[in-house]
Amino acid sequence: MPTGAPGSRTSRGYAFMLAAATLWGLLGPASYVAMREGVTALEVAFWRALLAGVAFWLHALLAGGGTRSLWVARRDWPVVVAFGAIGIAFLYTAYFTTVRLGGAALAAVLLYTAPAWVALLSWMLGRERLTPRTVLALVVTFAGVALVAGVGGDVRVSIAAVIWGLASGVAYALYYVLGAPFFARYPPPTLFAWALPLGALALLPLVGPAPRGPVVWAALGFVALVPTYGAYLCYAAALRYLAPTRASTVAMLEPVVAAVAAWMLFGERLTLTAMVGAVIVLAGVLLMVAREPAAVSVGPPTH
Repeated sequence: MPTGAPGSRTSRGYAFMLAAATLWGLLGPASYVAMREGVTALEVAFWRALLAGVAFWLHALLAGGGTRSLWVARRDWPVVVAFGAIGIAFLYTAYFTTVRLGGAALAAVLLYTAPAWVALLSWMLGRERLTPRTVLALVVTFAGVALVAGVGGDVRVSIAAVIWGLASGVAYALYYVLGAPFFARYPPPTLFAWALPLGALALLPLVGPAPRGPVVWAALGFVALVPTYGAYLCYAAALRYLAPTRASTVAMLEPVVAAVAAWMLFGERLTLTAMVGAVIVLAGVLLMVAREPAAVSVGPPTH
């Protein structure tokens, strides 16, 4: 249990969460560097999963008590495999395809529709009811998405980009809705140590030969170790001091970081109308995460 004054513990939690949001915000721009060198979205997804999976294996072995930290009960392997297929392979593919088609800022904004999808899926599965506040949050979120999709500026906002972006949000929500019992039984590093390599394995038939060039490998290594492995460590540390709802709220800084980084690196910008839509999306998410933490938290990061 963390020790120290409550105020200092909270401040430490916010510092870790700000670091995690900042690192996640660099994911889209860094992946775009690799794609500008000819690497496909599927290849970025594959190498991110594979390299980050190696990092989590080493983490589990060195910091989690050796091979015992990798143990998973036989009954839970279907969940691990499904997580690798949906929460890793499909989510990564959808996210990086959105980056390629519509830019880093758009990909980050649409990924953050995940809490809205969690609410809808939980209602469809009978796990929670749709309150007036939930319905309002859903309407606000998707109104913002429609506004972002309608106006692009320098960003190529196409129907395909929006569909892939929304698909990434659905995939992010699905892994939580379907995998919540798993997170209650195992530490997250155990899940990632298996799910990331399984996701890479699912993508392997779809990728070509290993990419070449120092710029490509630097970008891929950065994507795997900084906004994936490193951001997860910061997020996990933040949850020692913050409730999931507060952490999720701070995480909404990610699209801002992504937009600023994309503008600074590539001159990518959204028009004023599209930026207003992005703010509306985040406002809808804020309405969602302001409810009970268990209803909307999307668990450990996978994006």
